[in-house]
Amino acid sequence: MNVLAPVRRDRVIADLPSCFRKEAALHARSAFHPTVASACQEQRTGTVGFKISKIIVVGDLSVGKTCLINRFCKDTFDKNYKATIGVDFEMERFEVLGRVALGHRPVTMVPRRQWLADALKENDPSNVILFLVGSKKDLSTPAQYSLMEKDALKVAQEMQAEYWAVSSLTGENVRDFFFRVAALTFESSVLAELERSSARKIGDTVRISSNESDLYLSAPRKKPKCCQ
Repeated sequence: MNVLAPVRRDRVIADLPSCFRKEAALHARSAFHPTVASACQEQRTGTVGFKISKIIVVGDLSVGKTCLINRFCKDTFDKNYKATIGVDFEMERFEVLGRVALGHRPVTMVPRRQWLADALKENDPSNVILFLVGSKKDLSTPAQYSLMEKDALKVAQEMQAEYWAVSSLTGENVRDFFFRVAALTFESSVLAELERSSARKIGDTVRISSNESDLYLSAPRKKPKCCQ
């Protein structure tokens, strides 16, 4: 029998991590969905803690995908690395609200011209949380970054994605970004598990949602304009 190693202390998430910018967030809540918090407290998360959540990192060549993953998973940065050809796999474990979320798996795919469209074809768009990440923040002056961020926010809104700016060189915002991804993914998984449990008991599908417009829990996601 395999015994899982304990979760690293720096992978424990007790509260919903803050967003990078309120105007770029998927929602404005500052705490986990109350239904999720209650389910975790009562240990009613079902099989969520035993499932692997997949993170797909896609983008053009040399934008910093591998460096971003290595900075978080290995806390390293190599400016002389060779461009990744193929697929890289990394495995991380988090403890969210006292529950272990196994195997968050960042994946670097071969970059393509229509990388986002290709990724959405292989995954259910209604079950995907999108993040638009601006890498290499350290290379921009404050003035340059301010202009780029305005454009990035517009693209993120069109994609229905949450925007973040990071630097793999300095590590700025990298940990906070992946914690945000892990927390929102875990929350969405728990809500889906509770919904399935309710459907099995009652016989009808019940949508669990809040009064706020959580994009990844409400209406089916529209196809991003960039993929049309």
